[in-house]
Amino acid sequence: MKVKLIQVNKTSSGWLTEGVAEYVKRLSNYIPLEIKDIEIQLSKAKTKDLQLQMECDKIMQLIKPADYVVLLDDKGKLFTSEEMAEWLNKKFSGISSDLIFVIGGAYGFHEILKKRANEKISLSKMTFTHQMVRLIFLEQLYRALTILKNEPYHHS
Repeated sequence: MKVKLIQVNKTSSGWLTEGVAEYVKRLSNYIPLEIKDIEIQLSKAKTKDLQLQMECDKIMQLIKPADYVVLLDDKGKLFTSEEMAEWLNKKFSGISSDLIFVIGGAYGFHEILKKRANEKISLSKMTFTHQMVRLIFLEQLYRALTILKNEPYHHS
């Protein structure tokens, strides 16, 4: 099984890029991780619906029928870090396909993608930029894996 993160557009802020690179490096010691950026040119001329449809079309091209798809969505299930580790452990032992996490763009997700998803999880009740979510998610993924390995990164 491979873990994939699909995200809309590239991380453009230097400090976020550095943070993402740091956690990608750390995660390489635990899991095979692949990150795919979906490039969509943002334009004020595009409607919200058109933007969502364009993002959905490109994301759906990267998802295979057997993949287990998890949307990072503010309306998803909330976890503590320990609960996230337990959830992840169940996924690692319970699914044989790739585990795909998806971070949408500024408008969230198209209905087609919401219907395709197996689950939705939320990182917080607060709202973050979709670029910040990348770093926060990767840190939480790393934290969950260190919890599963009983390593000292997480202090409970």
